[in-house]
Amino acid sequence: MTKRVLITGASSGVGAALARALAGQGAVVGLIARREHRLADVLADCRTTSPESMMWAADLADGVAASRLALQAWHALGGIDVLVNNAAVPKRRAVAALKPDEVEGVMRVNFMAPMRLTLALLPRMLARRSGIIVNVASMAGRLGIAGESAYCASKFALTGWSEAMAIDLVGSGVSVKLIQLGPVDTEIWDQPDNDEPVYQGPKVPPEEVAAGIITAMESDRFEHYLPDLKAVVEAKDADLDAFIVGMAGQ
Repeated sequence: MTKRVLITGASSGVGAALARALAGQGAVVGLIARREHRLADVLADCRTTSPESMMWAADLADGVAASRLALQAWHALGGIDVLVNNAAVPKRRAVAALKPDEVEGVMRVNFMAPMRLTLALLPRMLARRSGIIVNVASMAGRLGIAGESAYCASKFALTGWSEAMAIDLVGSGVSVKLIQLGPVDTEIWDQPDNDEPVYQGPKVPPEEVAAGIITAMESDRFEHYLPDLKAVVEAKDADLDAFIVGMAGQ
């Protein structure tokens, strides 16, 4: 049966690349993002190979709207086989300069929206005993990064949520896949009202990451590093104090 995949943050970057790749394989994709014109361009590409694909322009920072939208998409698509929680916003700013509203705004998009979309769809997936929840986190969900405390908080939350959810759902027919993104060449690096990123090295193309997410969806494993930077996390865990001193540049 053709998979029906709902993807957030689908107007650019990894979400757009994933939508195009899945549609090219015959999946029906449902696309969610804030930027309607950009989203319409992605949908047009998807419909060349998957004419039943759909889009919804929405701001996932509105939690109630996110829950309603999940159910709307379920009915419009005739069910959802895979939910990909990919939408995210950055906030690069030293913790002493952060305002509470800024942190809460990041949490609403990066963690609360995936939580709401998941809990809206989960009862239906459980009732039919099938479904995949793909949560796109980040190395910032495993590593503290200088100037990214708000973003790290959201991705650590998504990581912990995903891990505990995977445990709860063992044997239910619904699986959870956690994607830990490394440096990917997307617009998240160049956003207004953000400090310059600490990382200035090479980045992988979003199409490469999209292919990795598709492989992860078909895998039995829970956590997937794209690109594979798991060794960095293991080194940090081996000596956390040394990692903190090194990250601080002291």
